[in-house]
Parts: sequence; structure tokens; C-alpha cells
Amino acid sequence: MTGHRPYHHGNLRRAVLDAALDVIADQGPGAVSLRDLARRAGVSHAAPAHHFGDRAGLLTAIAAEGNGLLAESLEAAADLADLGVRYVRFALAHPAHFQVMYQPHLLHADAPALAAARDRVDRTLRTAIAALPEPDRGPDPESARLAAWSAAHGFATLALSGSLDTALAGRDDPAEVFRALTPLMFNPAAR
Repeated sequence: MTGHRPYHHGNLRRAVLDAALDVIADQGPGAVSLRDLARRAGVSHAAPAHHFGDRAGLLTAIAAEGNGLLAESLEAAADLADLGVRYVRFALAHPAHFQVMYQPHLLHADAPALAAARDRVDRTLRTAIAALPEPDRGPDPESARLAAWSAAHGFATLALSGSLDTALAGRDDPAEVFRALTPLMFNPAAR
């Protein structure tokens, strides 16, 4: 476990979110229980439900927060390659958020905060794809968007699972390895 953070005063909502992120980082989202989080925070078992409603509400809040953090990082990207690097770096820096963000069966998909944060991420990717010259993105920007997202997400997932350890041997920054691969995807001259 990364650390027990008992709640004493202040922001119970943040304390429960942080405790849930610790549990997810250690054991995965399946181990999250509002009752356990209340125990960790030293509050009644009803207190987390007051803030999140239910377990899915808590995980939705984590997914919305993660998408907001991701959007903030992606919005500062210089180009599509940098966007992919930032996506990989986000996943490596926020693995608990990342584990929850792409599991719709765990979330309240219609939550406005989640939808707004996801829209920010999607808008940023669409803008980066639109900025590519037509030969690089191909005739179908939606396919290019899906390819870019799939590549960054797949690479990040492989890096987080340790599946790339052999391929990355001797390289310190998986995100920079991803940057080196991006010309293979969106530059016809490099293929």
C-alpha cells in the first residue's frame, strides 16, 4: 500500500479520492469499497456515499479527474507526437486514474463532469489531427484519430504492465521511445 492517509479535518471528498487512488494503485479498481474507504478515513460508512452516491460515483469522479488532468497536459502539446508523449507520460504518472478512465462498466457514463473532461481530451486530439497535412493523416481524420489514440493508449498500457521491459532495456523514458515511433504512424515518407 502506498500510504494510509487518515482524515482529520478539511476536505473529506479529497481524502476519500486519495484513499481510493491508493487502493487502485495497489490492488486495482475491483478492490475499491466505500465502506473500506470510510474506515481508512476514520469516518462513518455513510460519509463517502454522501459525496459520491455509490462506488460507481466514486470511480466516475476519479475518471473525471483523470480526464481533466490528461486534458490539461494534452492542451499544452506542440503537435501530435508531443500529444502522444504526454498521453504516455500521464499514464505512467497517474496509473490509478488511467486504470479507471477506460472502464465504462465501472462508471456513470452520463455524468456531466466526466463527459466534459472527455470532450476536452477528444477536442485536443481532433485539433492535432486536423493540423496534420492531408498526406500524413490520410483522407479520413476519424481513422487517424482512432489510430493515434490506439497507438498511445496501447503503448501506455504495455509500459504500465511491464510488457515492454525487454524492448525498453537501457532506455530511461518510455514516453520518449514512443516519440521516436510516431513518425512511423503519421509520416508516409518514414514508412
